[in-house]
Amino acid sequence: MRIGIVCPYAWDVPGGVSAHVHDLAESLIRMGHYVSVLAPAESELGLPDFVVSTGKPKAVRYNGSVARLSFGPVTARKVSRWIEDGKFDVLHVHEPLAPSLSVLACWAAKGPIVATWHSSMDRSRMILSLAKLAQTAMEKISARIAVSEAARSTLVHHVGGDAVVIPNGVDIATFSHAKPMSGWPGAGKALVFLGRVDESRKGLDVLMRAYPEIRKQYPDLRLLIAGPGDASDAIANLPTTDQQSVTALGMISSELKPSVLASGTIYVAPNTGGESFGIVLLEAMASGTPVVSSDLEAFSSVLNFGRSGVTFKNEDSEDLAKVIVDLLSDDFRLAQLKAKGIDRAKEFDWVVVAAKIVDVYESVRVPGMVVEPDLAGQMMGRLGRGRITPEGRSE
Repeated sequence: MRIGIVCPYAWDVPGGVSAHVHDLAESLIRMGHYVSVLAPAESELGLPDFVVSTGKPKAVRYNGSVARLSFGPVTARKVSRWIEDGKFDVLHVHEPLAPSLSVLACWAAKGPIVATWHSSMDRSRMILSLAKLAQTAMEKISARIAVSEAARSTLVHHVGGDAVVIPNGVDIATFSHAKPMSGWPGAGKALVFLGRVDESRKGLDVLMRAYPEIRKQYPDLRLLIAGPGDASDAIANLPTTDQQSVTALGMISSELKPSVLASGTIYVAPNTGGESFGIVLLEAMASGTPVVSSDLEAFSSVLNFGRSGVTFKNEDSEDLAKVIVDLLSDDFRLAQLKAKGIDRAKEFDWVVVAAKIVDVYESVRVPGMVVEPDLAGQMMGRLGRGRITPEGRSE
């Protein structure tokens, strides 16, 4: 099967959607399918052979974060040309509400189109405007996938229609043999945090408020922080006695990620909201590291509602400290969570997940039909005049 996949976010900036698309593409290729991925990219250096870049994206505030998106007439022409050249049996767009390549591809194409929703968003003026903006694109989608019940709920309540839930996948083989970084966790115990340190909803400040209290009970405890952004201010706010126990790596490569996740006694996910799944929780579990997370609906589901991990009250640093202290004192419970976490992660292996997605492709695929450019659809999207901004405003 010839499959075109559209990633709306910058390919070379770490993010859950781009990581999902990357792993899905590689899984489909291993299954024998032809795959081409269209995505914005800061640079074309080092891009996989299956990725086609639409050029540098622009930074736009979207869903509580800063997303790097690509939009406008020039980008629209690149999208249309990629569709025409691809002769795809199925077009798979991700995050079709994001004001970027996915909605452009829906406008620019006709034929079998599958869309995947990743985000979980509250009702807001932003999402209402985006839903209105993308309505003509939504009508062209043949099948819908949501990565979680939270993402499905966003779709149902804000856009209408329904979707089959197929979760994010994990490349179990990559994480199951992970070795801790040299010197970690060391003679004592360690916590690991991985996420954008300068993005408040990732919850690093929640963990940092809890950390001194945890260290009172475990003075040899260490903390490993990884992810884009400068963590120096967060570390400086700690008591002097705790600051030296913290190591901040900054942005890490995908190759180093398994080792980082395997370097802790506990992986901590203190995210405060806006999460529809929690792929990093599964990656940590696959690495053999027990997980403590905030009790977001999506995270609780990934942790199998307490069977494969432990949750604390969202944004409650005191509760987080108590949960971690209790867990660090119970080696049997830690070992139990490690084993159950590994088993849980295996349920999300890309071998399983990709096969379910192919089933959706097959349900909309029409023998002898390929995805073609749709000039009428582009006119409906008003792309030729460049009248829609990435923020969803008309000019």
